[in-house]
Amino acid sequence: MRTASTMRGLFLTLIVPLLLAAPASSAQLQAAAVLRVIDGDTFTALIAGRQETVRLIGVDAPEVTRRVDPYGREAAAFARRSLLGRTVWLEHDVQPRDRYGRRLAYVWLSPSRTPTEIRQKMFNAILLAQGYARLMTVPPNVRYVDVFRALQEEARRAGRGLWGAAARRECNPSYPDVCIPPPPPDLDCRDIPYRRFRVLPPDPHRFDGDGDGIGCER
Repeated sequence: MRTASTMRGLFLTLIVPLLLAAPASSAQLQAAAVLRVIDGDTFTALIAGRQETVRLIGVDAPEVTRRVDPYGREAAAFARRSLLGRTVWLEHDVQPRDRYGRRLAYVWLSPSRTPTEIRQKMFNAILLAQGYARLMTVPPNVRYVDVFRALQEEARRAGRGLWGAAARRECNPSYPDVCIPPPPPDLDCRDIPYRRFRVLPPDPHRFDGDGDGIGCER
């Protein structure tokens, strides 16, 4: 049975961030017609008459083609079912584009929403809540980071998606927040898509060269 303190902890972890992170007004949203889903966190869309690539902020879905990324095909299929052929609404943060020129956005499934509907109507949040992606924080775009962190923890506790036992069986426990298989082969930072992730002993791939508990810092 859950104690009162446990219930209060769950409330603070999962509910309070949702109430604090109020979405931008509808005037700040931009409509986008989804043309093609590339993977779980990237798609192309028609925006103001121009075709552009959109990269979701704050999440990292497993790659479809990498051996080190189980659950990539499932994430891409879920994004395709959810987005392909429909109109979505983009909300930008401080930095609107990445170095590749892609739009960086929070993707809303409806232009009308309230703060408590983030987990139902923002696709970035849905990916995390359902276990189709991991949190990836890249400042200065951190508007919803507390909400995203809470949703990822919820998915992890529930064993959803990539956090499930079947998906985790090839993931080394030294890297609890990402999925990296144990050696062999011995991997270097250039072989994986993750940066600045938590590392626990014994760190079989030696990603944490300076021993500060953070792997692949550069």
